[in-house]
Amino acid sequence: MRLMFIGDVVSKQGCEFLASHIYELNKEYEIDILAINGENSAQGNGITKQSLDMLLSCGADVITTGNHCFKRREAVRIFDEYDYLLRPVNYPEGVVGKGVCTLNFGKTQIAFINAMGVVYLEPIDNPFTAIDKALSEISTPNIFIDFHAEATAEKKCIGHYFTGRVTGVFGTHTHVQTADEMILGGHTAYITDVGMTGPERSVLGVDSDIATAKMRLHYPVKFEESKEPCFINGVVVDFDEQTGKARDIQRIIKR
Repeated sequence: MRLMFIGDVVSKQGCEFLASHIYELNKEYEIDILAINGENSAQGNGITKQSLDMLLSCGADVITTGNHCFKRREAVRIFDEYDYLLRPVNYPEGVVGKGVCTLNFGKTQIAFINAMGVVYLEPIDNPFTAIDKALSEISTPNIFIDFHAEATAEKKCIGHYFTGRVTGVFGTHTHVQTADEMILGGHTAYITDVGMTGPERSVLGVDSDIATAKMRLHYPVKFEESKEPCFINGVVVDFDEQTGKARDIQRIIKR
């Protein structure tokens, strides 16, 4: 089977650009499963019912998030309402939503785990421990992890720690696609960061002049999405659904 994972979709522009190209991507790569990180899909980041619907219209089977998952007030409702919308599994007990889902494709089940790093991010529960616990409750060998983290070292450690135990580990959050895609241990597809879907000439999707002024002058600014043309970042993983072993991982950059 083939899974396509699309990196952090930024704003309405990113959602619309993805929607306009998803058919040709599905056809080109012969995709069976589509997963999307949607934590920045709403205007001003976060996720809303409107941006969720836009991603679902692209054919998403599962939507992952990260540190902006609860940025919008309505997220408290939609995370409890939709089984295929995930928030990091290592949030403390009692937080709305869930960090794991399993999709049933008849003879094949595909599980997704969404987790968040703790280096330079919020000090939530240990991601290694939380993912270990989630794995103990999953029966399918086909398991993919979206690890939403700032530090590349933390992402690398997650990849190596779960080598041979999951089909794929995809880093998200930093919005810059890395060139280190590989198959770890002859089993686990890995990339440190899948990248971003949104305005290419920007600072992580934000208007570059505004973001630069903030960095250079340290003045308070209001971030606005860049109006520059968009691109799509993602990966495609070919895997054996009987064993859960990844055979190949390819990076996608679509302009």
